[in-house]
Amino acid sequence: MKKSILSISILLAGLFLGACSSDDEKENTSFTVEESEAVPSWQMDWSYNQERPDWQAPQASDYENWAVLLVKMEDALQPYISDDDMMAVFVEGELRSLASPAINLGSEEPSYSSYFLLKVYGNETQEKLLDIKLCYYNSRLRHIFTRTAQINYQPDEIYGVDEDIIPQFTLGAEKYPVVINVQVDGIIAKAGLTPAEDDICAAFVGDECLGVASLTIDNSTMTIFGHQQDEVATLKYYRAEEKKIYTFPDAVKISDY
Repeated sequence: MKKSILSISILLAGLFLGACSSDDEKENTSFTVEESEAVPSWQMDWSYNQERPDWQAPQASDYENWAVLLVKMEDALQPYISDDDMMAVFVEGELRSLASPAINLGSEEPSYSSYFLLKVYGNETQEKLLDIKLCYYNSRLRHIFTRTAQINYQPDEIYGVDEDIIPQFTLGAEKYPVVINVQVDGIIAKAGLTPAEDDICAAFVGDECLGVASLTIDNSTMTIFGHQQDEVATLKYYRAEEKKIYTFPDAVKISDY
């Protein structure tokens, strides 16, 4: 059996694509301020209501070659990993690999079991351009996360060992199909603020948190997730030095146009 591997262009063609940028910030100069002795525990709820998929492992005898792909889970999803999780690779709509559970690399702590080792089967040649889909089912969250890409099939290469492959599954969450990047510094400047160490920013629609970020003076961009186009989010900014929360009502329109 000939050993082959998925191209590194997975990384370039879609698995690591960032969220769409958004300059559509609503003009709103109003804000409120409140004291907060405790650091706010803002976090997103990634739980959903999807049933466990009936994925079946492919038959090795049906394929001429295979690939090995080591995938590391992104930080946001690592706290929810369990032994009931599954990861699958689909090529042109056909399931070519199935792995479960996550494996442990380099630590005795169970919480470090954050890698999936996938053996991906195929009959394609190196010149073949393929549509692939990497799917991850998280049992605790009951959520199927998906990333897609186009790749050129390249035999005899191995990826994910010397350098981590970390697909941004949260950017392919069915619960939050609308994803934007927002420059926060322009919004908080209305209150005379600039990003500082230990400050936290979060976006809310009603009481639901749709994005959290720790900002710096060099990086004031945060990712905001939405259920549908044109939701309007309120921005909350915790100023660690002052122990205050600044609230900017209806500051951002969540639109990926």
